[in-house]
Amino acid sequence: MKLNSEKIGLLLIIIIVLIVVSNYFIKNQVDEELDGVLRLEPCHGKLTVLYDNYIYNSSCLAEWGFSCLIETPETVILFDTGGEADVLRNNIETLGVDVSKIDCIVLSHEHWDHVGGIRTILNQKPDIPVYIPEGFPYHIISSIRSMGGIIEESENATWISDSVMTTQTLNGPPREHALMIQTDKGLILITGCSHPGVNKLAKNAHEITNESINLIIGGFHLQGASNLQLDRICDELDEIGVLRVSPSHCTGDDSIEYFRDRYGENFVASGVGFQLEF
Repeated sequence: MKLNSEKIGLLLIIIIVLIVVSNYFIKNQVDEELDGVLRLEPCHGKLTVLYDNYIYNSSCLAEWGFSCLIETPETVILFDTGGEADVLRNNIETLGVDVSKIDCIVLSHEHWDHVGGIRTILNQKPDIPVYIPEGFPYHIISSIRSMGGIIEESENATWISDSVMTTQTLNGPPREHALMIQTDKGLILITGCSHPGVNKLAKNAHEITNESINLIIGGFHLQGASNLQLDRICDELDEIGVLRVSPSHCTGDDSIEYFRDRYGENFVASGVGFQLEF
């Protein structure tokens, strides 16, 4: 059946309207994310550091790297996996973690000391989502898939549950995201190495949610930083309302002491074996 010019014109108008409407909704969705209107539901749960080069629980093994388990009523998340599978396995057994209950893995960035232990989990529980920031090397993605992991790659902030989501992917290098947990006292922000800057990750979390940050825990990547640099970073954290800090892993001994002095009773000492209920 041939279409006459009137029908063709009407069809073109419909197509144009659909394009305009869809662009409007896409733009509004992006604007909403950038304007900080995303609302996470407050939850309670427990956080356990499974891998770190600082010891909190002397029964655990310490090694360079980071991994943290987050347990909420909705979901159980493993954030990073440390570097050595055997060390992660030992600490999992020591702390009585049930791997079968882990629902997903979130990897902060591509470095070996955060991805190296992943086979400890996927060997026992394959076919679970593995959230990664955009730009992961293909050989790591391929390896994770070969172990059964289901890759979820994104540049944007990504929902893990109603109460937990990643920040946007920021460039360090390497490209990295952090994990946000909404509690009734504000956000908990978990960082792997903070290559883009712990202040920038915290600012991104604040902008996305318009929430205050009750605690930042993890690697701050500030080994060798001067007091002037640390002053500037902490001033920026103060500006967005960060209350407590728990720096470990790649932060550096001197920088950790700086944070301890600056935050006083709001400094939270942590390391492998550290647990926090929220």
